[in-house]
Amino acid sequence: MSNLVIRPVSGIVLAGGKSRRMGHDKAFLDLDGMPLVARVIERVRAVCDEVIIVANDTDAYARFGLRVVSDVYPGKGSLGGIYSGLLAAREEHALVVACDLPFLNAALLRYLISLAPQADVVIPRAHAPRGSARYATRYEDLDVKESGLQATHALYSKRCLEPMRARLLANDLRIINFFDEVRVRVVEPDEVARFDSEGWSFFNVNTPEDWRVAQAHIKRVLQ
Repeated sequence: MSNLVIRPVSGIVLAGGKSRRMGHDKAFLDLDGMPLVARVIERVRAVCDEVIIVANDTDAYARFGLRVVSDVYPGKGSLGGIYSGLLAAREEHALVVACDLPFLNAALLRYLISLAPQADVVIPRAHAPRGSARYATRYEDLDVKESGLQATHALYSKRCLEPMRARLLANDLRIINFFDEVRVRVVEPDEVARFDSEGWSFFNVNTPEDWRVAQAHIKRVLQ
């Protein structure tokens, strides 16, 4: 995979969730001496030309020295966060990830970025080893449960902005519902497996149980 052509892209870290299932702000949970969101930022920085955080509590994220933007349309879930970050992005394409993905794989992210010329959305189809889809209450969780599409671990172009905006104004917040209006490149499980055969890239921390799994897994990784 060393011959990948990587174009400049923006990175967007979604940190606007309310962490209801965790009971407190999961973004700042300490994982091996580093806040969870800082671990995500570190991996996004490694592959993107700029990093933007989407968060409504902008003061809490000022410590990272990055541009922090609030939701253009508050209360519109992950679709609203993606739209807000993409609108603010400097580059034509943006890599979007949630702040609760502690095991992002840089090689897989670079592969997604390399596919940017092919589509307006580059999105993996995959499942985490112990995902949170069983708790599906958020729109992105429903996307995962029904299709395996990882909408908050994907690449979007600015051509998505108008279709997204129309959905937001209609309060149609399921991320994949605008896909029929743009070019979509699905990265299928066999492609994902070249970089991450077990699916840990897509493991997200939503609950105390997920947090315990993450702590146990990082110990194995560091051994």
